[in-house]
Amino acid sequence: METQKLNKKSLLASLAFIVLCIAPNTKTLAQETIKGFILDISSSEPLWNATIKNIRTQQQAQTQKDGAFTLSGRVNDYFEVYATGYIKDTIFYYENSIRRIYLNRDERIMNIDEVLVKRLTDNRLAQEIAKAQNAGKVTDASQEKGGLRISPSRIFGRSARQARSNLTLLLLEQNNRKVDRIFTSNLIASITDLSPDDIALFRELYRPSLSFVEKASPEDLKAYISDSYSKFKKRNN
Repeated sequence: METQKLNKKSLLASLAFIVLCIAPNTKTLAQETIKGFILDISSSEPLWNATIKNIRTQQQAQTQKDGAFTLSGRVNDYFEVYATGYIKDTIFYYENSIRRIYLNRDERIMNIDEVLVKRLTDNRLAQEIAKAQNAGKVTDASQEKGGLRISPSRIFGRSARQARSNLTLLLLEQNNRKVDRIFTSNLIASITDLSPDDIALFRELYRPSLSFVEKASPEDLKAYISDSYSKFKKRNN
């Protein structure tokens, strides 16, 4: 009889442990309503009747006249976005990151600044990096001379200079996004008492390097945030 009671208690304890382990994952993967806007990347004008589709569920929605859309999804979902006359793009949804989605009409190398680069989706960012890397190369192939030779037009050409300038901004933005997927607002809020506005500033001022984030353990990252938080408070006193 005692053995049966012990077995029953052990079973209940095991079930309770399993529930505790599963609960956070259930919350993370919870379905939610995602709202945002689809806009033209150059003019910021809203795109009416653009389509956004959840690739996992195949559900889709069209934008209203103000570019607004509403669609169900969850963190880590991918969304396909397209509109007539614009380049189809793919969005990765993480930490409520979808607010405004910008589509590009032109395939040419763009004159990218810090504001514009932040509008690019991850997929479009990767495409622009590939284009800038190709356009910024300073060598070209020559069958007549054999092998590779330096091309003056590629070194000094306007498009090549623009591409190399773009590449610097594009790679920086790509690295920052990789860091921010780990150096999240939720993580910072769990360790500090910063307001949402202060967290945004804190992330910009104390964003760690990509190499550190990729190697750091959860404890290392928490220690880094705590140390940076102390510096942040001193800076603002």
